[in-house]
Amino acid sequence: MKLTKVFDQTNFQEKGSFYKILNNLIEKSTNKDIEKILSNTNGQFKDIESENISKLFEIVKEDYLLFLEAEIAGSISQLDILIDILIRDGNAILKDNWFEELYKRQLKKLKESSIEFIELLESESKELDDQRRRDYKIYRECVRIAYSNDESNNFDKKVTQDEYSILKTLSNQLELSNEEIRLIHYSVIPITIIEKDALIKLLKELGIIMFSKKTSSVYVPDEIVKILRDVRGKSIADKYYRRLLAQYKDPIINLVCKKHNISSKLDIDQKIKQIITQGISINSLLTNDIYKDPINVNEKKKELNTLMVSLGIEPKGVTMEDKIQLIINHFNNLENDEKLGISTDGYNSLCLDLKTILPDFNNVLINEFEFRDDSEILQSELLIDYNIKPRDILDLLTKDQLKEFCVAKEIKSRGDLIDNILDSYTDSENIYIENYVHLGVRDLNVLKINNIQLTAAEIGVKYEEVTKRLLSDLGFNIDESLRAKINTSKDKIDVLINLGNNEVIIVECKTAKSTQYNKFSTCSRQMKAYHQNATHNGFRVIKSLLIAPDFTQDFIDECEMEIDLNLSLITSEVLYNIWNGFKSAKHQVFPVNLLMRDALISDEKILKALKVK
Repeated sequence: MKLTKVFDQTNFQEKGSFYKILNNLIEKSTNKDIEKILSNTNGQFKDIESENISKLFEIVKEDYLLFLEAEIAGSISQLDILIDILIRDGNAILKDNWFEELYKRQLKKLKESSIEFIELLESESKELDDQRRRDYKIYRECVRIAYSNDESNNFDKKVTQDEYSILKTLSNQLELSNEEIRLIHYSVIPITIIEKDALIKLLKELGIIMFSKKTSSVYVPDEIVKILRDVRGKSIADKYYRRLLAQYKDPIINLVCKKHNISSKLDIDQKIKQIITQGISINSLLTNDIYKDPINVNEKKKELNTLMVSLGIEPKGVTMEDKIQLIINHFNNLENDEKLGISTDGYNSLCLDLKTILPDFNNVLINEFEFRDDSEILQSELLIDYNIKPRDILDLLTKDQLKEFCVAKEIKSRGDLIDNILDSYTDSENIYIENYVHLGVRDLNVLKINNIQLTAAEIGVKYEEVTKRLLSDLGFNIDESLRAKINTSKDKIDVLINLGNNEVIIVECKTAKSTQYNKFSTCSRQMKAYHQNATHNGFRVIKSLLIAPDFTQDFIDECEMEIDLNLSLITSEVLYNIWNGFKSAKHQVFPVNLLMRDALISDEKILKALKVK
């Protein structure tokens, strides 16, 4: 969930710690863009729009990263455990009780694994490579000395910031994963359980989370998740790491597992999950771990080129570092792209179909993304809030499940099955266009038969969205930013068409169960208010349009007598017919003058004027 959306879910007090940190970073920054943003405000964070707060954070995010690294380096604490929980896909929004449960599970697993690790380390078992055993022992002894050397001077045992910096350098040189580091740390440093309220307080004071008391929910904004991943040395999100590892065959995965002490008894999917969970660096993986000795640098580059091609990346870059960075950039660009790959409506349909055809898939999502066991996950809006996109969930299906789904939905099974599935849902928004008239009359039964799942409260918004799509396809400039500027908290235009030269068309959308819209006086007052707001902002309203299922004759007569608004009426069916017919017209943009003639616009007249056959 984006920072701006998290702000909408929390009050000023709940954002207080974040504001305090942001203010401190801003005061230390010399970036002149900060002054530009603050120049139009009174300097009080509570009065600054969330979009501008997000821009300010973007400017100082590198400073925030340094701030967090300094806090973590202060001593080896459990902050690494908490961060690793929060940066997992699906954990950016958590109920406080579930967060506590995940934390306690992690501690229990860590204590058990640490005991097993020490037994393995001290044994002569061939399960552990001699060189790797030596690396572990060296690092563990360094942690032990760093933690206990203050005791002789009557100071509390702890790892200082300087000692932490040295340990971090050593762990990088030994190519230890986050999990290997953690197992060694907590085999030396005692673990104590921190209570839920203390956990939340700690993370709030660092600006990592915002906590809503109203919903008892922990929120980690997407922008902060990315910074936390950098802190933990994770270059890409887990879901993309999984996609990368899926390019390799079993022997390569086994090679990585052997180096990092991952059990050979696990099946391949579990091994991939362990590689991700352990926090094995993608740089380490692509630089050394996936190659079988002996191999030279040029051969490694060739293998990286092959990987890049399989991922759809142009195999450029001179050095190995260049190539690895291109791969990392590719996945981060995918994450930064807010587009889903298909429409939101298509995503909704995909979720509904997956739920029907593969009823157990909801449990797969629960296990993979650590949702609560009683959660209903296959909901597009919920998944979007967690930044989980259509391809991300399809990546979790086995080949057999993908084939089963394709057969059930009559999707072609040659080539890339995931691409085929996504292609089949790309045009699903056209379902709403085809049912535009039914949306207008709020016919829930017909919509349901046509595989459109909407509540009565959602129909009005969907009708507006489809109207915008139809007008946009006619070549009109639907200007959302200008609409937001002109709108007030009381008077909100549904659709605003910007014609340029400070000229606009105001569009109002009305749905009606009775099919014939008959409230002219109410509508007239609304549109006059919109007209006044636009004029006050320096724009000339050359036309007003009212779109509804149909109109009574009295309504049409009153419209013809109205002289201030220059108002014309369009029924849902007429707009749909004009949109459909315009595809065959020679015009690129719909001629505005065709909307100026009649009180009730006729599709026949307009299509005839456009010379549409």
